[in-house]
Amino acid sequence: MTDTFSGVKQVDSRQRIDEAALEKWLTANLPGYGGPLRIMQFKGGQSNPTYRLDTADRSYVLRRKPFGTLLPSAHAVDREYRLISALGSTGFPVPRALAICEDPGVIGAIFYVMEAVPGQIHWDGSLPQLDAPARRAAYDGMIRTLARLHEIDPAPIGLGDYGRPGNYFSRQVQRWTKQYRASETVVIDAADRLMEWLPRTVPEQARLSIVHGDYRIDNLIFQTPVAGGPPCLASVLDWELSTLGDPLADFSYLLMQWILPADGRSGLHGLDLPGLGIPTAEEATALYCSLTGREGLPALDWYFAYNLFRLAAILQGVAGRVRDGTAASEQAAEMAMRAPKLAAAGWQFALRAGA
Repeated sequence: MTDTFSGVKQVDSRQRIDEAALEKWLTANLPGYGGPLRIMQFKGGQSNPTYRLDTADRSYVLRRKPFGTLLPSAHAVDREYRLISALGSTGFPVPRALAICEDPGVIGAIFYVMEAVPGQIHWDGSLPQLDAPARRAAYDGMIRTLARLHEIDPAPIGLGDYGRPGNYFSRQVQRWTKQYRASETVVIDAADRLMEWLPRTVPEQARLSIVHGDYRIDNLIFQTPVAGGPPCLASVLDWELSTLGDPLADFSYLLMQWILPADGRSGLHGLDLPGLGIPTAEEATALYCSLTGREGLPALDWYFAYNLFRLAAILQGVAGRVRDGTAASEQAAEMAMRAPKLAAAGWQFALRAGA
């Protein structure tokens, strides 16, 4: 599974960009840039195509919008760039934003360039490459970093207008319902039920923070200190879905790791967590609450139902891009087939929440 998603590959023929045009733009807009340029494509990711740019003395990462017709508000790489620029000013662990091109005429789509952060991305939540103390340290860092994000005041760093007013979950249910319908390829009864039930039962919002929107272990880069010791979280990636909203969206989404079955990806359910050194869901929740000044969390069944519906909607979008020939990953068709199962699991949580 790790070989499938991690590392780089030759650029897919459908995702090729005009290298000469890109190098000309980099020379003019990226201080210190010097060729020759070699472009590879990252294997992972289903949304914005992402490339590693290698030169003689350094590497960069380029993220762009997909080519072709896109869903409204999707693939907002310009928002990503604004967000990581602002967070970087606080010392929060994000790649350094270097340059953005908002002219789609250069390579066929808007793109930005950021530093390439060295380290390791873990696609398997059980962290088989690490020992028990290192696993504990990795999860501790993951939870502490999310809590740190949620404690950042967005206004002083220029992000006071980064999200719309009103209840975050109301907006999100509406957004993902529209995107689901716009890319619908098959009828999924459980998804239809969720789209009817979720907007009628949205919980009240108690806090407002910067929300990552896709905070999970394979969107993090870990580094091991030169002198050895436990891994440290070096960078948080993939801010495409970020906004201002309810921090419970991020934390309940992170907790999905503990309820999804262990299958070689992020899911942990069914594993011997104490034996592996991985905190239980209760321990993860207690740490997050202590760091963010919460006495506890509300019942999370509604939030789990929402998160599973959102994942199903995202995979419907992947299915739509497979249909339209714009999918960024070779695994896109296989991923899209998971939407019915996710929607069905979401409806089970909805039933537990009183549906």
